Amino acid sequence: MVKQTAGRDQLGEFAPKFAELNDDVLFGEVWSREGQLPLKTRSIVTITALISKGITDSSLKYHLMTAKKNGVSKSEMAEILTHLAFYAGWPNAWAAFNMAKEIYGDDETSGHGGFFGMGEPNDGFAQYFTGNSYLNPVTKEDDPLQIHNVTFEPGCINHWHIHHASKGGGQVLIGVEGEGWCQIEGQDPIKILPGTIVEVPAGAKHWHGASKNSWFSHLAFMIPGEDLSNEWLEPVDEDFYNALD
Repeated sequence: MVKQTAGRDQLGEFAPKFAELNDDVLFGEVWSREGQLPLKTRSIVTITALISKGITDSSLKYHLMTAKKNGVSKSEMAEILTHLAFYAGWPNAWAAFNMAKEIYGDDETSGHGGFFGMGEPNDGFAQYFTGNSYLNPVTKEDDPLQIHNVTFEPGCINHWHIHHASKGGGQVLIGVEGEGWCQIEGQDPIKILPGTIVEVPAGAKHWHGASKNSWFSHLAFMIPGEDLSNEWLEPVDEDFYNALD
């Protein structure tokens, strides 16, 4: 659910009903409607509407920041504003570009993560990765099927590990952006490109991550089961990984 307090913070005393509608209905209900439009799409639609009406004030800045948070990359934003310039007016797009440039800045990570967005640094599991990775949950924390979009910087891979289960379990990886690898012990490494699907059975020792010279994102589906647990093991042999092409 999208939580918003700007209405009450700025207009709570002057216009309490408007503040309530802004925070609880617009953001609490419309923006939070499940199974309709992803937040990324809602951000794009909202930005388009604001720029088309010539609104390039703090509200546009807020929604540009929200769009970045919701997974709109720097390159995607540049293309969106370029396209809008021909339909919503060159001055409007120019003003939006100046604002977007400030928000996205020189953040080299903002162009990665694919459709689902990059998310936050994967600090909780950093000790099991060589390099930096980022995690963006796609499903809710209490959903039976857990799906995360995981983004790896070039050269970042995780350690060998096992997803244990007494029944069911295992993992499915689907490539989203860039180029990466997955290897199940005893098998040849599999190159993962956008759309590549790799099934990792429960109990199988494996590793996965980015190629040496490519950012990489994949969706990780944790298959429901019983007595689920993860066992983290040793790092992947560096010479073996570096020899992959």
